[in-house]
Amino acid sequence: MDFTELVTVAVVDSRIEAELIAGLLRSNGIKTGVNADDAGAQEPALQLQGVQVLVATQDAEEARKILAAR
Repeated sequence: MDFTELVTVAVVDSRIEAELIAGLLRSNGIKTGVNADDAGAQEPALQLQGVQVLVATQDAEEARKILAAR
């Protein structure tokens, strides 16, 4: 995945929820990343800005469709 061309398809309150969403997208063939400012999951309280689920620009539309269907 080219990290210069990523878009956010979801912002959630916890890394766990973000990983579940990422798993759903991955099971549908979409490469997915999770971005959280939580010191590598050691400080969950730092997730105040939310946790982002990222996909490549070309996969964003399909990812949003999958998430909307759930």
